Amino acid sequence: MPVRTPVRSSANILIVHHDSAAHFLSATFPTFRRHEESANIVFAHALKLLGSEAALTGCHFINESDVSTWWRQETLPLPSSPSSPRGHVAFPPTTTTSQMTTNDPFWLTIWSSSSPSVPPTLDIVLSCVNWTLGDYPLLAEHLLDIIPPCRVFSIFGKTQLVKTFARYWSDLVNCPIEPEPFYAAYYSFCNPETFKESHDPLSRGDSIRRANIEDLAAVAQLCKEFADDSVYFPLELDAATVEARELILNGLIWIYESEGEVTSICAVTRNTQNVSAITKVYTTPKWRRRGFAEHLVRNVTRRLLVDCGKRNVTLYVGHNNSAQRVYDRVGFVGLCGKEKVNGVEDSLELGLVTGAPRGHW
Repeated sequence: MPVRTPVRSSANILIVHHDSAAHFLSATFPTFRRHEESANIVFAHALKLLGSEAALTGCHFINESDVSTWWRQETLPLPSSPSSPRGHVAFPPTTTTSQMTTNDPFWLTIWSSSSPSVPPTLDIVLSCVNWTLGDYPLLAEHLLDIIPPCRVFSIFGKTQLVKTFARYWSDLVNCPIEPEPFYAAYYSFCNPETFKESHDPLSRGDSIRRANIEDLAAVAQLCKEFADDSVYFPLELDAATVEARELILNGLIWIYESEGEVTSICAVTRNTQNVSAITKVYTTPKWRRRGFAEHLVRNVTRRLLVDCGKRNVTLYVGHNNSAQRVYDRVGFVGLCGKEKVNGVEDSLELGLVTGAPRGHW
């Protein structure tokens, strides 16, 4: 069993450090299930890690009774201390930040309650996990108890919340904010009601399929080009090959093939019971403006909604990214200047000048 850091409290705020996905989900599972779309990043990665832990430890899947047991056993608050949180900012469970290297995943959860007799409500999740290409996003004072400031190199989440947290963190650790955002995007979704079918056939001889290992070199090249479009997070071809191999072996990337060439890719890497996220769509310049990306995204979205029975397919798209038009035609809502319906969020990633290497999403 992992060592479990006890709950710490200050007034009506509780803070818990979780060092395993099972322990983390024992507390957060009901909240994440109620907010599966907006919690897609943190929830999906925790479930993925839980699968790995279950294989090693024989853990069973989390259920509601696990959560009740967890709170009965582990939420006796400790005396407050000078380092306890002051409750000056409240992020929702969707907010995360990026960090540098770590060997072991961990999570911080922050809870509030109106009185000792009322069960606490989950307010903030701080997630710190890693993967093949390095470390994933992490989400202020308690953060300093666990990691050095240089490991928080960017902050990503809802725009206004990120701005608030970044200002506070920058002042707290004396670390300047990069003058230009790393990423400014809309978080959108498509469901069976908004999905737009098309009867335009593929060009003669073209095909859409899951990538296989024979496609590794071509997929790696497109993964590299996709990353190179970001000034702040480029990839060397060797690293892109590592990424492409993992995506292919796990069946997470589809390709559009024309005239024997892989022209476009579409990756789906965050999956929970009801929600999947499209996380990488790219067409190499030679093959653009032929509708390949739209065919591919529609095909993958249909598979997820119809074949896999997903309630929603989600994605992020940059404010100024012309791909909005593609996603809008497939049925992703709130794009191309249209009404921002409930569930469409404005998101921002702000970089911090730490001088440390930056990992990858």
